Amino acid sequence: MEKEINEKIQGQSLVLEQKKENSKKLFIESYGCAMNFADSEIVASILTEQGYNTTQNLEEADLVLVNTCSIRDKAEQTIRKRLEKYNAVKRSINPGMKVGVLGCMAERLKDQFLEQEKIVDMVVGPDAYKDLPNLLKEVEEGRDAINVILSKEETYGDVAPVRLNSNGVNAFVSITRGCDNMCTFCVVPFTRGRERSREPQSIIEEIQDLWDRGFKEICLLGQNVDSFLWYGGGLKKDFDKASEMQKATAVDFAQLLEMCAIQFPKMRFRFSTSNPQDMHEEVLHVIAKYPNVCNYIHLPVQSGSTRILKEMNRQHTREEYMELIDKIKRILPGCSISQDMISGFPTETEEDHQDTLSLMEYVDYDFGYMFSYSERPGTLAARKMKDDVPEEVKKRRLQEIVDLQQIISERRTARFLNQTVEVLIEKESKKSNAHWSGRISENVVAVFPKEHYKVGDFVMVKVNDCTTATLIGEAVGYSDMQTN
Repeated sequence: MEKEINEKIQGQSLVLEQKKENSKKLFIESYGCAMNFADSEIVASILTEQGYNTTQNLEEADLVLVNTCSIRDKAEQTIRKRLEKYNAVKRSINPGMKVGVLGCMAERLKDQFLEQEKIVDMVVGPDAYKDLPNLLKEVEEGRDAINVILSKEETYGDVAPVRLNSNGVNAFVSITRGCDNMCTFCVVPFTRGRERSREPQSIIEEIQDLWDRGFKEICLLGQNVDSFLWYGGGLKKDFDKASEMQKATAVDFAQLLEMCAIQFPKMRFRFSTSNPQDMHEEVLHVIAKYPNVCNYIHLPVQSGSTRILKEMNRQHTREEYMELIDKIKRILPGCSISQDMISGFPTETEEDHQDTLSLMEYVDYDFGYMFSYSERPGTLAARKMKDDVPEEVKKRRLQEIVDLQQIISERRTARFLNQTVEVLIEKESKKSNAHWSGRISENVVAVFPKEHYKVGDFVMVKVNDCTTATLIGEAVGYSDMQTN
């Protein structure tokens, strides 16, 4: 799975509205991708019903949970340091505190955490959050508790997530869980299980609830959203065993996206993350047809070299990816495209690296998430491939990728100069309390003077200036998406 890691929100402790009748305190931190943050909202919802209110004061917590990521070594090291901190507080200030690990790292390091290092009381995998009440009873009775069983059915479609640290404008709605793509560098199929999709009506109902509460933009979320396929439940890989009726009434991602766009015409829709081999043309036509579906696609490629893509077990070649890009540009002129890129994958040569740079220039990416390769225990690459690219070479290649992306991003952002664009106001600008900040359909940030507008408004903004990644302009009125 491709993960968009937002460095600004890593380690946030989450807060929700307090219930007077709840007496226990929950401190929950999240690391990793948007899916982990969305999962923390599910966990908080379940624990609210178990008598917990959230707190941002670690020292007073009855239960401390960290939702973890195994995608990069840096994330694991950070989480280990946090676990050391929790245990120091437990020893010196709050001996009754219970500590638990959730998510991907929990599944992978369960024995180490519980039995060898004895640094946690509870280990809960991504498909076991509904078992939290039972696991907490085990812990309260003095026993270690563990459930990391991966499910073939669990989608949490029946759990209404609380919205943690929300701006009341944007929300994630999970539509799939798990991943069937066995990329050799990735641990997700082992930590989150096989791919399954959520019942469409439960998705629509969750979006309806968000609309009723004033939210204006939804990101449909999954390890691989384009392969969404609902045929009555079950794993995607078992679709060929479905009945003729199930196949005839199945809902794919293009159909789901269109359902959302039609039912909520004044709400914006994004989606993440797409996998190139599953990005079907029908989805592109839905984006083109409905103005409330954003003109932006995050389309991870990982490398521009067909040879390296094969080593990564990516299900596409360089040429197939370029054909898809051509199709996107033909059907969606002006569409923003972003990338994930890994430098220094095992056996990568200078020629492979140059293939990556030339692909970046061909695609003209608006921005990207770029990393040097780090071996992840449990992956096929870690088991079968030697991490043979020297660290200094990885760093140099990564810097060349980052530098090129900076040049392309500056050019791409500048294309909006002197245009009028639609901005959804999300928050106050970081640099000026007299300006609003929001994003346009193409996922570029825009800032402009506040005037009489407010958070959640759709505003037309004339772009007068820009930096590498931000548009600067002035409002000229509300857009057609504005409801009041």
